[in-house]
Amino acid sequence: MWLKLSSNVESLMMEFSICCKTTHQIMTLLSTILRQNYFSFLGQIYLPDKGVAMGSLISSTMAEIFLQQIENSIIKHPIDAKILSFYTRYVDDILLIYDSTRTNPDNILQYVNTIHSNVQLSPMMESENNFHFLDLSITRRPTCLDISIFHKPTSTDTTINFLSNHPLEHKIAA
Repeated sequence: MWLKLSSNVESLMMEFSICCKTTHQIMTLLSTILRQNYFSFLGQIYLPDKGVAMGSLISSTMAEIFLQQIENSIIKHPIDAKILSFYTRYVDDILLIYDSTRTNPDNILQYVNTIHSNVQLSPMMESENNFHFLDLSITRRPTCLDISIFHKPTSTDTTINFLSNHPLEHKIAA
């Protein structure tokens, strides 16, 4: 696991022209952290055979590095070839807009699902010219996209009273 992650980290550091000494220091720190990637569950201590322990402080950073490496090396080609007209990602939510004269959803799904065994796309297709991405409802019109706020069916529109005894970060997020 460490070897794959380390090559991703080193590639990104070279891309951003980070000096060799700094790169070596960061790689040594990451190696130490990732080799001591233990977690406990029901009184047992485990060492994951792949990935980083869920909830680990470094897990989101390593996931971001991993996904950026995939984007820079594999997703870049269909974008440059104009097969994909638009690509954006927020954490693990991806929005793709493709040229239907050059590809179709099945080809995109097949391509993405062969990139890495641990990365699988679960597409949500447009229905009646409308789809949802994050908290947005996007409607395709002949000449533009209409964007509005999307409320999930389970939304209660409940807010947390700022004077309540909840953690501050919960009140700010609500």
